[in-house]
Amino acid sequence: MTRPLWWEGGIPSPAAAPGVGPVGAGYAAQPPSEVDVAIVGGGFTGLWTAYYLLGLDPSLSVVVLEAEHVGFGASGRNGGWVSALWPVSASTLARESGEAAARSMGAALRETVLEVGRVAADEGIDCDYRRGGVVLAARTPAQVERARGYAAAGAAWGDGTVWLDLPEARDRVRMSGLLGATYNPNCARIHPRNLVDGLAAVVRSRGGVIVEGARVTSASPGRVVLESGTVVRTRHTVRATEAWTARLAGLRRRTTPVYSLMIATEPLPAGVWDEIGLAQRETFADHRHVIIYGQRTADDRIAFGGRGAPYHWGSAIRPEFDSEPTVFAELERTLRELFPILQGCAVTHRWGGPLGIARDWHPSVGYDPVARLGWAGGYVGDGVAASNLAGRTLADLVLGRASGLTRLPWVGHVSPSWEPEPVRWLGVNAGLRVAGWADLEESLTGREAVLGRVLSALTGH
Repeated sequence: MTRPLWWEGGIPSPAAAPGVGPVGAGYAAQPPSEVDVAIVGGGFTGLWTAYYLLGLDPSLSVVVLEAEHVGFGASGRNGGWVSALWPVSASTLARESGEAAARSMGAALRETVLEVGRVAADEGIDCDYRRGGVVLAARTPAQVERARGYAAAGAAWGDGTVWLDLPEARDRVRMSGLLGATYNPNCARIHPRNLVDGLAAVVRSRGGVIVEGARVTSASPGRVVLESGTVVRTRHTVRATEAWTARLAGLRRRTTPVYSLMIATEPLPAGVWDEIGLAQRETFADHRHVIIYGQRTADDRIAFGGRGAPYHWGSAIRPEFDSEPTVFAELERTLRELFPILQGCAVTHRWGGPLGIARDWHPSVGYDPVARLGWAGGYVGDGVAASNLAGRTLADLVLGRASGLTRLPWVGHVSPSWEPEPVRWLGVNAGLRVAGWADLEESLTGREAVLGRVLSALTGH
């Protein structure tokens, strides 16, 4: 099936006509005509922002406007990694903003992994939070070289990454062809949809209003306009639309939606897990160029995903793009290659969805105090933790609170616009192809790929 594993048994959200959401405790059929803060987007960024705003100032009127249902986008479809990983290297941040700022950013991300677990525990949100860290396998000589460099850089920046030789790596995970691995403790596994639903419930209990089925066409200073024609007047507006940002007026080239797809196995017996490892519920991947990611779920499945689905012309997002049979087949082949013991195990779920990427691969959060307009996103798939950091930061910015969060180097960062079509279509899809070719080159030569440098040039980081 193409329905995300995470949506099984979730809180139902009935289909609604445009501008009309399901009515229930904390929901409204229509948004209020005037609010202190209107947040566009009912994913992690929007819900965390509402949560921290209402925690800091319970007198605020806050509405979250969601086009479908909470967690409909990447927040309810992702791999469930609450990680301190970041798409921009610390050395790049240091070149842009200075070494102290780069170190502060890393520290804030590591603290955020703990903050998500703290909130889940304090608020009674059962989202299967387990901080087992992340293990990234090295399975070819080229990957070993790259992994050792990755660990050395991590040590220099104090991010907690260490190199594991083969016996140490096998204590964490037993993959085919394993030569070693890197390990970082700053990552937790969660059930993402349970966190979304739990967070939405807390926002409603604090007085926030959530309107589902409220499709926004423009979010500008002082007003948000819905597709139905409804206008919400607002003192502050927050845009938390991630991949869907390209659908808003004037923002088509701000963020590009790129699809990531996932599969999940049936629950696996104890004997299989004895062979695989991941006893501490570590999240896992390897050091290839094409991004893959996996976790051991609370019910002992493997949820496994990766890139490779094409970018669609004009930043299009459609339900049919969630399913790419060739990519699903490649994910299944890759998973069985990593863990041959899975050859007889069934894959029960297949799904996908878009994530947002800025032109320089640099997530950002910002707030214009004159226009009273805030935004955050462009997480490049690392948004489960980053959205929490964004929500805390936006709450401070909206309330005019100077803090260590508001001084982090991603605050106020402005990425260049994506190129117009057809250059954007050619460039993004070329990058996806080059990543695969680079991995093939390394498997044939045993050396780090020349195409890896081409990939860096295409992605700009």
